[in-house]
Amino acid sequence: MIEMNSHILPGRGAGPKSIHESIQMARDATKHGIRTIVATPRHLDGNNDNTKLDILKDIVHFRNELEQANIPLTVLAGQEIRLSWDLLERLEKNELLPINEKSNYLLIEFPVNHIPKFSEQILFDLQMKGFIPVIAHPERNNEFLKRPQFLYNLVKKGMLVQLTAGSVNGRFGKKVAKFAHELIEANLVHFISSEANHTRKYPFELKEAYEKIEKSFGKQMHYYFLENTQALIENETIFAEPPTRIKTKKIFGII
Repeated sequence: MIEMNSHILPGRGAGPKSIHESIQMARDATKHGIRTIVATPRHLDGNNDNTKLDILKDIVHFRNELEQANIPLTVLAGQEIRLSWDLLERLEKNELLPINEKSNYLLIEFPVNHIPKFSEQILFDLQMKGFIPVIAHPERNNEFLKRPQFLYNLVKKGMLVQLTAGSVNGRFGKKVAKFAHELIEANLVHFISSEANHTRKYPFELKEAYEKIEKSFGKQMHYYFLENTQALIENETIFAEPPTRIKTKKIFGII
């Protein structure tokens, strides 16, 4: 299996504080059947920008540590990029890192509680520069929960979506789990990832999520996500089913 969004590098904000913890996370990943992982430190994570050059240096060091520890895990470079008004400027300054370093896919994180007014314009500008935005964990954004049609519109315009495995598994509560399943059913999800940052607090849950998805949606959906993630790290075209709007249920005849 492939994890395409993980905070496994040490000392990069969310995630392990030491190389020892990162090595333990790597061991846990292999125990869960993960053979390839994309390290995606958050850009603009608090006081740390986690720029492209910083991450690439850390990746080289971490790969050497894994080799010495004899851990069969391939680690690729990436970045979880916070959506900001100056994102295009930072891209031009070579601060931003696509998934697997040189692909056309950029992992984009929205703020937790709102959708910035400039969102659509920034994402459109990225597309005009040849990039494909991958929206990280929208099911955990309060505004997307209230306005799923906004996500539908983005996917219709060519954006892709990554769901958190823990959301499928119920880690963030019933409301988020229900929304995650609705997004999958509406073809508004293209990838699943644990987003692991700790062996206990935020562990690898990809296997469990795939099992739940297969039980709810069948093997075909399971393989759909597996194949998409493989294509993603190889910078190939992602197969996307046509999205549909999430149905709004009526209560006593009122929407």
